[in-house]
Amino acid sequence: MKSINIVLIEPLIHANTGNVARTCAVTGAALHLVKPLGFSIDDRHLKRAGLDYWDKLDITIYENKDEFFEINKDESFYYFSKKGKRSFSEIEYPERAFIVFGREDVGLPDELLEKNEDRCVRIPMVSDVRCLNLSNSVAVAVYEIARQKGYAGLS
Repeated sequence: MKSINIVLIEPLIHANTGNVARTCAVTGAALHLVKPLGFSIDDRHLKRAGLDYWDKLDITIYENKDEFFEINKDESFYYFSKKGKRSFSEIEYPERAFIVFGREDVGLPDELLEKNEDRCVRIPMVSDVRCLNLSNSVAVAVYEIARQKGYAGLS
């Protein structure tokens, strides 16, 4: 079982997901994709973004949020959102963490954030810019968790 698990709920842009897949491959993180997806995972652009890493991915695809949360109900989730009150770097992540990101256009659903307010975190940014790109946000988060774990397994 992977210690870092990246969850993309209803991602829309194949290039972002391809870049996230590459980040997973080079860090040993698992990737969880929650449908509906805004693209086909057979899409040539998605594969091109991570083609030489695609066979090295630990990837699971879920039909919807309900299926994902039911299968992983006992896990530790951290919801990344510009609405989070605490910085992601203030958290001491457990041995096995699921970091959850929403769609590129709307982020995570408000009801999910409200229900899990104590597990909502944000990446600090200037206030007059919308947000960091999804794949960049994932990379920032993954490397903070890897740093906290002493970059175990990475060279």
